[in-house]
Amino acid sequence: MKIDFYNNNYEVQGQVELNPKLYEVKADPGLVEQAVRVQLSNARKSISNTKTKGEVSGGGKKPWKQKGTGRARAGSSRSPIWRHGGITFGPRSNRNYELKMNRKEWRKALSMVLSDKAAHKGLIVMNEFTLSAPKTKELVSWISKMKKAIAQDSKKFLVVLSEKNTNLERAIRNIPSAKAIFANSLNVVDLLDSDSVVMPKASLEVIEKTYLK
Repeated sequence: MKIDFYNNNYEVQGQVELNPKLYEVKADPGLVEQAVRVQLSNARKSISNTKTKGEVSGGGKKPWKQKGTGRARAGSSRSPIWRHGGITFGPRSNRNYELKMNRKEWRKALSMVLSDKAAHKGLIVMNEFTLSAPKTKELVSWISKMKKAIAQDSKKFLVVLSEKNTNLERAIRNIPSAKAIFANSLNVVDLLDSDSVVMPKASLEVIEKTYLK
């Protein structure tokens, strides 16, 4: 597959050849869904925590003697059946949500999403992608012009960098509709969450080198 690549004035400079092993992979929605579920689960942190009867303060004294009162036996006022007692089967902060996925399958799911972006004009390749200063205003102007020229229906942008770019990384922080990541750390969720994936030509080489091992 070949797609156009542009200069900073959004003029076509030529075409770039995309590796079919990454950009012409037949979609499998089930595999992509699995990759999304694994990524979101592994990013999940358990913060809810309830106390068991052994952790609730108090309850050390036996409420009444074992026999002779006519009441049911009770060993602690912090029993789960008592008011202000411990919680049975409540959420715990040590719960592990981690899921596993075969690396080969995960890379295949990533290739499927990249293939979909390339097939539906959601992959925009620039000859280079630089800012003269770390100014959000300059980047907003750049994105606005790109939306008018080649990404009319796009609302969210994912900028894929081949190497550290301090100016762009600082400028993009204050733009809710844009995010920057590095080519060697792509993930399925960010790709799916964006309408257009914008990258310099150098990022294509890094992606191919990283994910076609």
